[in-house]
Amino acid sequence: MNPRELIVRRAAQELSDGEIVNLGFGMPTQTSNYLPKGINLTFHSENGALGFGAKPRASQAIADLTNAGSEPITMLPGASIFDLCTSFAMMRKGFIDTTILGALQADQEGNMSNWALKRNGYWWPGIGGAMDLGYGARKVVVCMMHTDKHGESKVKKRCTLPLTAKGNVKVIITDKAVFKVGTGHLILEEYAPGVELEWILANTEAEIVVSNDFHKMELDLTI
Repeated sequence: MNPRELIVRRAAQELSDGEIVNLGFGMPTQTSNYLPKGINLTFHSENGALGFGAKPRASQAIADLTNAGSEPITMLPGASIFDLCTSFAMMRKGFIDTTILGALQADQEGNMSNWALKRNGYWWPGIGGAMDLGYGARKVVVCMMHTDKHGESKVKKRCTLPLTAKGNVKVIITDKAVFKVGTGHLILEEYAPGVELEWILANTEAEIVVSNDFHKMELDLTI
């Protein structure tokens, strides 16, 4: 299993029956493919869709039906499509129970940075709807690789990139571990298969408290 699949499989376990859930760009959009059995919920896309399912096969994709990342979606019975203003109103007014967002950094204060990357002298890409989701959703789950391409921790004491959302992240899921955000520290809840506690401690910048229930990620590979 590649690291990105591991992350989204674990992220799907953060979702509960009956929720309205937004999936951010990149990895998070794959979460809809790995819902635990018995979990029925409604997926929201910031470009104006409510009630879609797993990603369709290429032969079944319809070019006009996509999520905010321009990836094809399957509209389920009872689904709706609406304008961008309505979609952002839902995000800002607290109608989203959980959002799963990709990030460049997240920190022990529950902050996240997921939009600013300087390329050829410009910041790219734009912030999109992540800022609205980051403070409007009741639960914010961050998905990202544990370290960057230079081997530096992306799980920070304090984000060094401009913040997307401040103090609203509840859970951080990486390819190595799962953290819950405590008060001024992170609580290390789970480790990925094959990862040692010592590695996590040595490669995480944030201050960590190891949970009394620290255990291996439990992934249902039948889904």
